[in-house]
Amino acid sequence: MSPEARRIHALLPQTQCTRCGWPDCAGYAQAIAAGEAGINQCPPGGAEGVARLAAATGQPVQALDPAFGVEGPRSVAVIDEAWCIGCTLCLDACPTDAILGTHKRMHTVVEPHCTGCELCIPVCPVDCISLENVTGERTGWQAWSAAEAAGALSRYEFRTLRLEREAREQAERLEAKARETLAGLEALTHSATGVEAERKRSVIEAALARARERRAAKG
Repeated sequence: MSPEARRIHALLPQTQCTRCGWPDCAGYAQAIAAGEAGINQCPPGGAEGVARLAAATGQPVQALDPAFGVEGPRSVAVIDEAWCIGCTLCLDACPTDAILGTHKRMHTVVEPHCTGCELCIPVCPVDCISLENVTGERTGWQAWSAAEAAGALSRYEFRTLRLEREAREQAERLEAKARETLAGLEALTHSATGVEAERKRSVIEAALARARERRAAKG
């Protein structure tokens, strides 16, 4: 990230809501720095957020673009535990790991960790998640603090590292399994010979190659 993008990134609310049109606040900051996005595409930051970005970039202050949403009070997600089926889709969608639960078990939201990004709402197959206004009439940066933004960013970065580590470990497990299968090919194929043996070997070798590629991609 360029110095300018880092400076812009530090001014964003870090809700990671994607409403700006980018996958996270860092992506939006980089787009602004590159001249690929306007400074008025962040509904959580609201009018004050636009003013902060205008001062930082030297651009004129402008109204929040309604195409990306409207400024409003901060909300937190609330799960109707009676309807939750434990599908875990909301856990995967939450950018700050603010939802706790396991497969086929009731989930719950850790309110202080929820940024109100709303990303869990559309993925719930039983519509058991709603939003609760927790800041009354306060909107934008009046409903969100620098400390809360820093906490949200920390949780988002930790989650990103965790997912990368889990993906890398999964790739390593798949590669090890493919190696094991290839080493014991004769027993697994019941001493098959000829074309059938070569076909099975090719399948396993291809799986091993894919596993190596995945591990290499994950660093």
